[in-house]
Parts: sequence; structure tokens; C-alpha cells
Amino acid sequence: MSDGQSSQDAAGAAVEAERTAFARLQGALAPMFARLLENPKAERTIVVLPSLSLDAQVMARIKGVHHYEERMLGMLTLLRLPRARVIYLTSQPIPEAVVDYYLHFLQGVPARHARARLTLISCHDGALRPLTEKILERPRLLARLRAAVGDPAQAHIAAYAVSTLERALAVRLGLPVYGCDPELQHFGSKSGGRKLMREAGVAIPAGVEDLADETEVAAALAALKRADRRLGRAVVKLNEGFSGEGNALFRFDGAPEGEALEPWIAARLETLAFEAPGMGWADFRAKIREMGAVVEAFLEGAEKVSPSAQYRIDPFGAPSCVSTHDQVLGGPGGQVFLGCRFPADAAYRALIQAEGAKVAALLARRGVIGRFAVDFVCLREDGAWRAHAIEINLRKGGTTHPFLMLEYLTGGALDAESGLFRTPLGHPRYYVASDNLESERYRGLTPQDLVDLVVLEGLHFDGAIHEGVVFHLIGALSEYGKLGVVCVGASPERAEALHARVRAVLDRAQDF
Repeated sequence: MSDGQSSQDAAGAAVEAERTAFARLQGALAPMFARLLENPKAERTIVVLPSLSLDAQVMARIKGVHHYEERMLGMLTLLRLPRARVIYLTSQPIPEAVVDYYLHFLQGVPARHARARLTLISCHDGALRPLTEKILERPRLLARLRAAVGDPAQAHIAAYAVSTLERALAVRLGLPVYGCDPELQHFGSKSGGRKLMREAGVAIPAGVEDLADETEVAAALAALKRADRRLGRAVVKLNEGFSGEGNALFRFDGAPEGEALEPWIAARLETLAFEAPGMGWADFRAKIREMGAVVEAFLEGAEKVSPSAQYRIDPFGAPSCVSTHDQVLGGPGGQVFLGCRFPADAAYRALIQAEGAKVAALLARRGVIGRFAVDFVCLREDGAWRAHAIEINLRKGGTTHPFLMLEYLTGGALDAESGLFRTPLGHPRYYVASDNLESERYRGLTPQDLVDLVVLEGLHFDGAIHEGVVFHLIGALSEYGKLGVVCVGASPERAEALHARVRAVLDRAQDF
């Protein structure tokens, strides 16, 4: 046996051992959660791991992407549980002003008490690589992390996404992860998602999965056009795209018929309209060959919306709908996630909840746990709305942290029947959220400047009336002129008005 073969066999055995160890750890999650749900005062440790363990080149095209690790800072409100400890991991240190900002939202818990139960651990490494990868290559940091965790029987990892990197870290720490096993992550790819949604009996756009290169993409586009001569546009999606940044639009304007169609398409693939800024055909073609792609018909309609339904499969395997949103999309082809409104419109809210529930039930049977979303395109035809599922995001996403903030800040819950969120007193709450409040005028504003403005303008979230504004991505503000926001109101109009006020205040912030 050659040395190379021996190395491959050893690597394969190591991966198999890691899978076995991870499965054993995951088996402890349900009993742990049962104990914790029984007693809110029980000791627990939550290791928050906001690593964007996704394709690095796609991530690099998102402005201020390393600050997206801050989107899970809303989980600091878990410190409202009197014996909860939170360990928050980041690539770069989080400014204390930002930490203080989130601790202020705690109701009934002194900030000093909460801060004593919070541990911040940073790699001091701003390189464009997944946070988890950085942690794994730092043995002394890992040792500090193990010491901070304490008793692993009372701890788990809350991750943004669960890749093989997170699995490796979980095994190194001896902790389970509340999230999807990497062995099941293919259900969250564009190809795997389409196939699972089709199996669940949910309508999806016409398309072709598992495309390996540009030749197969051209053939799939030609097949779509032949099947529907009226088709004007189609979307090419990278299997592991993120927030629409891995999508590109193809136009059939002037397409010939017959045998000339496929060569005509192949010659025009370099004219694809890419959603990611700075993306070109050479890079996109390389990504198709690396991760695969799907092609699907671009759905057209005079009345067209893009809602999303979010679900949670708990450690006991029970699925439930946790929220619905109307997504705010932008980019060259209107496919990039910019923000959302909660809840989705009542005209189709129940429809997408029901259709998404079919997907959630099938994922639960496959063994998936954690939070995920099903994105839809809804068209109104002959007075009735029809829903087409377009992808599964098998991780936390842009709609996850706003809803978690609403839950944690108010203590309320979703009314599953109406799809409305109600506070403990039964009052409905709505919000407008965005990850992309952005302007050159905002550059140079520090976290402390932002807090001063919020207090002066009376925008800070008020825990007594459960209305106001919560910011995130605060670290991106000074350098990139970009931040995120959740505007909570007692009506959709009040939430929209708060969002407009935030814009107005920030636009004149440098004039103070």
C-alpha cells in the first residue's frame, strides 16, 4: 500500500470517527433541553458561534461581511435567565459600547450581573475565513474556551450554520450543536432543496438541478425555453449561494428556435446579469464547476411578492412555524436579500405557512433539527394567490435575528393560527428589519455616536410599551457606512414610521 493510500485511509477513518462522535453528542441534546425547559433557573451555557462557514469568494463580495458575526448579538438577551452563561465567539473583539448596548435591553436583571455571566472570546484575526476555522487552528484559545464552558453536560453550541468545521469544533469541545448535521446539509443546497420540496408536494418553478458545468447549464436553459416558448428570463443559481449573491439572470431576448438555440445560449452565458457586485463570468463559471448549479424559470407576474416562512425543528424532532416575512429584495435582478417586514401579508400568510409546513415535516423525518426558512415567490392569478417555493435556507438567516430579538425583548410568542406575534398581554407587534441601512453619509459614525443619536431622538426600544428600534451590525457603521436595524411597532404603519425616522436621523447625523 502506498503512503498516499495510507494517508487517505487514515483521513477517512478520522472523518468517520468524527461523525460517530458528533452523532453521540447530538443524542444528548434532547435530554438536555428537556431539563432546561423544565427549569428556567437551571444552569446552562450557550456557546454562540456566528461563523459564516460559507463560500469565501461569495462572502467576499458582501460589504463589511466580517461584521455579520455581530448579527447574533441579540442572543445576549438570554442572560435574562438568572443562571445562564453566554460565551460569544468572534474574529475581532467587540467594542464594549456595543456589548453595553445589548445588555441594556435586559429586563429585571442588573447589567453588572449579566456582564459577569458573559464571556467574549476573539481570535483577533480579521482574515476573510470562517471564524470556526480560525478557532480550530488556535489550541490555546480552544483551551480557554473549554475552561469557560465548564460542565459540558449543561452546554451546547448555537451556530449560524453547521458545516464540517462546526462539527469538528463540537467534537473537540465535547458539545452538541442545536443545528443541522452537516451530513444533511445537502437539503439546503439549491439542487437538494428543489428535490426535497418536489418530494414534499410543494409547487416549485420549472427547472433543472445538479448541473456540473457551463455545458450542462446551457443545455438546461435550452430545455426550459423549448418547454415554454414564452419564457423571457431564467435564473442560474450556484448550489451554495447566499442571500441571492450566487444568482445570475439570463435573458432569452432574440433567441432562435430549433438546433441553433443551445449554441446561441452557450455563446451568451458571459452576458449573465450577476447579483453579486464585481462578479464576472470567469469566476461564476469556476464556481459552477466547483459547487454545481441549478437553472430555473424566472417567474413573471403583474402582482408578485417574495415572502418567506421560518420554521424550527426542536431537539425532540417536532417541527413548528415560528414566523413569516415579506422579504425586501434588491440587486440588479431583484434577488438579493436587503431586509424584511413581519409578518407576511395576511392575503398569503396562511398559504405559505401551510406549504412550508410540508417541507418542515419532511425535513424532520430526515433527521434535521434547528432553524431554517423556506423562500417563496407568490403570484396573484385570477384573484387568487399561488405560492411557488424557490429554496430552503437550512441555517439561521436574515429573518432569524430580527424575530429572535422580538421574542427575547417582549417575552411574547407567535399565534400560529393568525400568524401574528403577540406580547404577554395579547397585543400584536410588527416590525421592519434590514441588514442594509447604508450611505456614505454614515461613515465615521462610531457606536457611541449611534447610541447618543438614538437616545436624543427617542428611538431606543422601550421595554415598557414594547416599541422602538434595535440596531445590529453596529461595528460596520464607521468603516462602511452600513448597519442593520429592527423597528418594532404596535401596527405595520408605526413600524414603517420608525424605519423612516431612523433613516432621517442617520441622514442628518453628521450635521449635529
